[in-house]
Amino acid sequence: MNRRKLTIAVTGLNNIDSPGPGVPVIRGLRESDEFDLRIIGLAYENLEPGIYLHDVVDKSYLLPLPSAGIESLFERIEYINSIENIDVIIPNFDAELFPMIKLEPRLAEIGIKCFLPTLEQFEERHKANLPEYGKKYNVKVPESTAINSYSELKKLSEEFEFPMLVKGKYYEAYTAYNEEQAGMYFNKLANKWGLPVIIQEFVTGTEVNVIALGDGKGNTIAAVPMRKQYITDKGKAWGGITLDDKKMLELTEHIMKSTKWRGGMELEIIKTKKNEYYIIEINPRIPAWVYLAVGAGQNIPEALVKLALGIETKPYESYQVGKMFIRYSWDHICDIQEFEKLTTFGEL
Repeated sequence: MNRRKLTIAVTGLNNIDSPGPGVPVIRGLRESDEFDLRIIGLAYENLEPGIYLHDVVDKSYLLPLPSAGIESLFERIEYINSIENIDVIIPNFDAELFPMIKLEPRLAEIGIKCFLPTLEQFEERHKANLPEYGKKYNVKVPESTAINSYSELKKLSEEFEFPMLVKGKYYEAYTAYNEEQAGMYFNKLANKWGLPVIIQEFVTGTEVNVIALGDGKGNTIAAVPMRKQYITDKGKAWGGITLDDKKMLELTEHIMKSTKWRGGMELEIIKTKKNEYYIIEINPRIPAWVYLAVGAGQNIPEALVKLALGIETKPYESYQVGKMFIRYSWDHICDIQEFEKLTTFGEL
């Protein structure tokens, strides 16, 4: 079979203790039966490990941080595209999705396809908007509110019982058992991710997750539920197992159908002892544990590329239950000359 040659650019190469999805996304792409791929790594920091994994990434380029503005980002991508002739970009960080969504029509004009949620879809599932989301789409969500100051936090202590969750705008969440802890976490998250910080009701139960892919027309192309088996101090899964849970899949399909979600998604869910499912977070992109879905029989990165290119993509009908992933780290050895070249020229 002649495989179609493509050049795919992927962000999120920071495969560290709070890993980006880039490297596992690429691993899935490399296993494609349909495409012969050249992989371009797009990095924001010069020590993102994926840059130096040459069996994973064929060439890497530095991008300006999202805070530099949309025009700077577009100019850099336009330059990279003049060299690499990119077919598809897969962005994997929450903070870069807003500018990428805004740029999607302009990227299409220079021949680069994306498959991202619409701006409305992206905005309405924000942590700060979760209560309204729950009412609109008839799904259970914990009580939550967004705050912008410490004084607001003190008032909230009367409305929310401890323990409560204190969540960053983009990433990280901490359980606060008293007002002092809540204040400490508020300051930490506000300084790191900016305002608002989200205060959320603590729902007791088991945390489970679903990775999913929607075609933008209401269809669920892929969905794999998972339970974390080992969790880091940052709340990241360092091990997990696929589940046979029809209610999780039904909930996912309901959201996909109701919202007509376009692209990758992760649902973070608390399953209570009463068998109720509370959505505590909706991540608008492929999560870092995506390779578990690939290993269980649903190659979500490959399917996303097909959707981006307008290739007919049939929904996956099954996955293997009881497949596990165990994350590990190793010391990758490279030369200082590579680091210097990347730092000086912005590409490697």
